[in-house]
Amino acid sequence: MSELTWWPAPAKLNLFLHVTGRRADGYHDLQTVFQLIDRCDQIGLAVREDGRITRSAGMAAVEADQDLAVRAARALQRHTGVTLGADIQVIKHIPAGGGLGGGSSDAASVLLALNALWRCDLGLPQLAQLGLNLGADVPVFVHGSSAWGEGRGERLTAMQLAPRWFLVIHPGVGVSTAELFQAPELTRNSPVITIRAFSESDTVNVFEPVVCARRPEVAEALAWLAAQIDAHGAPIAARLTGTGACIFAGFARAEDAERVAARVPDRWSSFVARGLNHSPLHAMLRMRG
Repeated sequence: MSELTWWPAPAKLNLFLHVTGRRADGYHDLQTVFQLIDRCDQIGLAVREDGRITRSAGMAAVEADQDLAVRAARALQRHTGVTLGADIQVIKHIPAGGGLGGGSSDAASVLLALNALWRCDLGLPQLAQLGLNLGADVPVFVHGSSAWGEGRGERLTAMQLAPRWFLVIHPGVGVSTAELFQAPELTRNSPVITIRAFSESDTVNVFEPVVCARRPEVAEALAWLAAQIDAHGAPIAARLTGTGACIFAGFARAEDAERVAARVPDRWSSFVARGLNHSPLHAMLRMRG
C-alpha cells in the first residue's frame, strides 16, 4: 500500500429546511441553506495495488460494507474502471445520526480524495452525481461550499454566509429520517422562496415540531437553548438541523457561543464550531495541484 494520507470531512448545518412538495418518484422537494462548519471527521486513505477496498478503522456499529465511505470508494471504482484499490480509516468527530451530514461528508471526501489519488480526473458534476446515488447530502460536500439547496438538496447555488460561530447540542437520542418523511403531520406545502427573499427570521425547519413530538429530549434541549439565547442574544435562534437530533444556535462571536456552551447540562454532548464558506478538503486538493 502507499503511504496513508489524511483528509477532512466537514459537518453541515441546515439554517432552515422547508418541504415544498412531494414528487412523483416518492422523494420530496426541499429548500434549505447548507452551512459548512469546521467540525470534521478525518478520513485516512492508502492506495492499494491489488484493487481491494478495505476499511481498517471505522464505527464499530456500522459494518464496513454499509459504511458510506466504503460504498463511495466502490462506486468510484466501478464508474471509472480503475484497477487500484484503497484502505480506508474513518475517525469520527461528527455525531452520527444527528443531522450534521457526517456519513455523507465522509463519502464525499473519499470520492474527492480518491479521484485525485487514483488520477481518475472526474469533474465535480460527475462526482456529485455519483454521490447523489449514495445520499442527498453528498453533493453539497462534493462541491465544497455553503450553499442554497433545492430539489432533493442536490441543486446547489454557492453562498457567502456571514461569519458566525455555532453551538451544537446532541440530546443523546436517535431519529429515523424515513419515519419523519412519512409522518402525516409533516408540513409538505411550504411556500417556495427565493435566495433574495431568504431571511432566517422568516424560515423554519418543518421537521422540528415532528421531531419534538416524538423525542421529548429534543424538545427539552431546544427549550433550554432558546432560553439561553433570550438571555444572551444570538443572530440565529435555536433550531433543529436536518431531521435531527442535533440542535444549534449561531453567534457573532466565539466567546458568546463558548459562554453558553459552558452551561450545557452534562446529560447532553455539545461543541462549538466556526462557520465555513468553503471546505478545507478543497483547499487541500488545490495545494496538491
